[in-house]
Amino acid sequence: MKPLEGIRILDLTAVISGPTGTAILADQGADVIKVESPGGDLSRRIGPAKGDMSATYITCNRGKRSIVLDLKRPEAREVIHDLVKWADVLVENFRPGAMDRLGLGYDAMVRVNPKLIYASITGFGPTGPYAEGRVYDAVVQAVSGMCASHRERGSDDPMLTATLICDKLTGLTAAQAITAALLGRARTGEGTHVQLSMLDAALAFQWCDGMFNHTFMDEAPAAFPRVGATTRPYRTRNGFVALMSPQQDEFEAMCRGFGDDSIPKDPRFATTPMRARNAPALRALIEPLAAQQDTDECVARMRAEGTPIGKVNEHDDVITDPQVVHSQSLAEVDHGELGRVRLARAAARFGSGPRPQPEPAPALGEHGHAVLRDLGYDETRIGSLAACGAVSLGDRPSS
Repeated sequence: MKPLEGIRILDLTAVISGPTGTAILADQGADVIKVESPGGDLSRRIGPAKGDMSATYITCNRGKRSIVLDLKRPEAREVIHDLVKWADVLVENFRPGAMDRLGLGYDAMVRVNPKLIYASITGFGPTGPYAEGRVYDAVVQAVSGMCASHRERGSDDPMLTATLICDKLTGLTAAQAITAALLGRARTGEGTHVQLSMLDAALAFQWCDGMFNHTFMDEAPAAFPRVGATTRPYRTRNGFVALMSPQQDEFEAMCRGFGDDSIPKDPRFATTPMRARNAPALRALIEPLAAQQDTDECVARMRAEGTPIGKVNEHDDVITDPQVVHSQSLAEVDHGELGRVRLARAAARFGSGPRPQPEPAPALGEHGHAVLRDLGYDETRIGSLAACGAVSLGDRPSS
């Protein structure tokens, strides 16, 4: 049995930050009903796609059911009320105030279901000078200091990470906060309003390393070089390797592996702080040593010496990496007319059983009819909702 089986989640989120969080909860057994607008989630159009099913959408919405509701129509909002009665959790990532304007804000929904956990994800929070602006991942990377933590080598120009890191870490944070709220409700019998901003999630993620020079406020010690400045991959004869050696024995093992055990005796590199402050000089010594190495031989030798090392995989290499294959980290999922799709399995394991298979993502409105039947609607009412445009049905009544 999956740990969240029996938990019902109403997912009104779109794009990346909310859907990644609710997908984790679906992986863990929750019944997640995704409410989409008639045009569908924007993520359906991000990345390679077959019809209205993009790779991004499939990954972020695996294991969910989909219903299409036009929330501008009062009849659709009545359906939301009934879904809220059914749900344990409602998750939304509308701009601040939008749900209140629809009559679906926290105060209204908790009157419908007093035990409801209502999770709101925003870009910058519900109030403040930036609250009303449209927000995407790059904006939060900029404001949170993440851009400043990633600078192109030899340049002072800040860089954006080439992945939607703030969206995804917000989804991870949301999934953890929702499960914590469910535990709290189990203890107290009361729901709560979980409020989470992408900016706050990014700052919490950043602080232990990217912002560590801003931790001490009174008699602050000398600033420490950014961790990223010393951890760039090394070019080998036929590829790249990445190493980290914060402990002395690891550093000594790395130098032996590269073929120069005199480097640790240099006073400039005697301690971790000294190595960080003299990183350019250290790299100048190691780069020519690394350039002589065969990648696979270097990795094998370093591991034998006790050095933390990884071969830099190109994207195609990730799929066949021996550890990825051994751990069954990826799964092939039969996605009906789309054919097979490859997805990463849920990262967390529970117990000693086999890792669960990811479930397909829903086509737009695929489960609309079934969801309404689950709510007790008869065919007459379902037909009326479809006729007025409140719901778009992607499925058909079962015979």
